Amino acid sequence: MNPVKIIFYCLLIALAQTGRAQTTNAGDAVLQLLPQAQVDSAGIFLDQIVSSPASTVVLPHLRLAPAPNLGQTASLSRSQITELAQACHAELITTNWSGAIQVRVSRRTRQLSDFELTGLLTDTLQKQFVKDRGELELHLTRPWTKVPVPDEPLTVKVSGLPAAGVCPNFVASCELWCGKELVGSWDLALRAEIWRDVPVARSTLQRGQQVKDADVTMERRDILAQRDIYLNFPTTDDGLEFTESVSAGTPLFNRSVRVRPLILRGRLVEGVFQDGTLSISLKVEALEDGSLGQTVRVINPKTRKELYGKVQNEQTVLIVL
Repeated sequence: MNPVKIIFYCLLIALAQTGRAQTTNAGDAVLQLLPQAQVDSAGIFLDQIVSSPASTVVLPHLRLAPAPNLGQTASLSRSQITELAQACHAELITTNWSGAIQVRVSRRTRQLSDFELTGLLTDTLQKQFVKDRGELELHLTRPWTKVPVPDEPLTVKVSGLPAAGVCPNFVASCELWCGKELVGSWDLALRAEIWRDVPVARSTLQRGQQVKDADVTMERRDILAQRDIYLNFPTTDDGLEFTESVSAGTPLFNRSVRVRPLILRGRLVEGVFQDGTLSISLKVEALEDGSLGQTVRVINPKTRKELYGKVQNEQTVLIVL
């Protein structure tokens, strides 16, 4: 046989014998019941409530019972522990007991701070509501009193928000969960900010100037404090222009940008009437600016009758009857 295989088999035999020795030792050893123990939501395990003076004995990680609810305790006597453990592994239990008569088991807890709570709530609102609009930042607007919570991973579920969603100031109804266990619920008064890079005029921008050629820089701003910010910058669309002058240091807003009109107010254009293959045209005056495909008011200079026309190009509108 290959020498490597012989060594491998010998190691397996040695490990098996060691495991049997540990099992036998655990059965013969004196088990010391602890007077108190703290556990998490996974349950009460043998090696959490019992110790052995024999350092060579390895107690198994056997689940004996469910963990008590948060704020409650459970008590287990020596006989109860023996019965529960025998259902899993009879050889590992002995009648050689020492220590306490019974163990008092409670949940492992920590104090929930306002910093941790807002961090959990921020993560939830960011993923479910804010998404890619920017980076959410939350602050409690009322004092928070620390509360005991399981010393385990926690999650927050949002059960209620205003119709407008995340606002500069709003109240959110939320629940704190540890796995499938409800820890608590609160209505929290919050102040919110959503930060992202937005376009800001570096110098004064003039009405009618093309947006793609504007002297603009990107700065980090709270878009909840300044709503309607134009977020589609930079742009290469040469059909966009400013509808108003923008002073240096001012963010660009949606109201400040529009599609450059093909037809300007007061301009004479060709008004075309179409009925099947019949087409009639006449000069009309535009009463308002119009972009491609937009319906605008026009007037017949001779009859002074107002009509509506759909912009076809810089020279033509299709009269709508």
